[in-house]
Amino acid sequence: MTRSARRTGGCRPTLRMAGAGAAALLALTACSDSDSDAGSDPGKGGELSGEVTVFAAASLTESFEKLGAQFEKDHPGTKVTFSFGGSDALAASITGGAPADVFASASPTTMEIVTDAGAAAGTPETFVRNRLEIATLPGNPDGIASLKDLTDPDLKVVLCDETVPCGSAAQKALDAGALKLTPVSYEEDVKSALTKVVLKEADAAVVYKTDVRAAGGTVEGVDFPESADAINDYPITLLEEAPNAAAAEAFVELVRSAAGQKVLTEAGFLKP
Repeated sequence: MTRSARRTGGCRPTLRMAGAGAAALLALTACSDSDSDAGSDPGKGGELSGEVTVFAAASLTESFEKLGAQFEKDHPGTKVTFSFGGSDALAASITGGAPADVFASASPTTMEIVTDAGAAAGTPETFVRNRLEIATLPGNPDGIASLKDLTDPDLKVVLCDETVPCGSAAQKALDAGALKLTPVSYEEDVKSALTKVVLKEADAAVVYKTDVRAAGGTVEGVDFPESADAINDYPITLLEEAPNAAAAEAFVELVRSAAGQKVLTEAGFLKP
């Protein structure tokens, strides 16, 4: 919602009887122009300012940092500050009173924590989707070719905690394949799970395709068909108690714009 500044001094054209016709027209025109300016969109013409605090799922890190830099360039005088992490932990922080302007979650389920608490301004909208992939060491030395291969007890596999969207999605994929596996650890977010592979503390992790791409040559990705049963929708919302609502709304608009969608799809996200 765009908040316009309240006018404290209205236009009061004082008309005298002499020459009232022309004077009235000029005075009323000036008043109309003033009203129009007062109601203009603060997101236009570089009028936005101040800090925008965005809580976002860890898998959005690289894409949102790019969009944040673009936002600051488009609106001099603004600063976008991010808090990335597991969507469940971020939602808990918001409902616990942490000051934030925008929340972008990796699943509708974790977004519901915020909406059910009345902390969202309006109805959250899905802006991208994401699909799982297996991250292995470069060159895939263990020859992992399927989700079933991860059930090999000799492999060290890492999953996200089931309370986190990537963990919940991984469990859906395992259920779809009627598979069970016991990971060596459950991680608090997708970046932590991926890091275990990068540091060679695990042979494989079930993460998002976008995170494999963002990791470059430090890991290798393996697609698996069960991931089609576990695609996550990512909703975004302006928060009810947003300290900088006008700038926050503009950031949400950037994310959903053609330019924002280009950044996200280039990172491997799917269109909603």
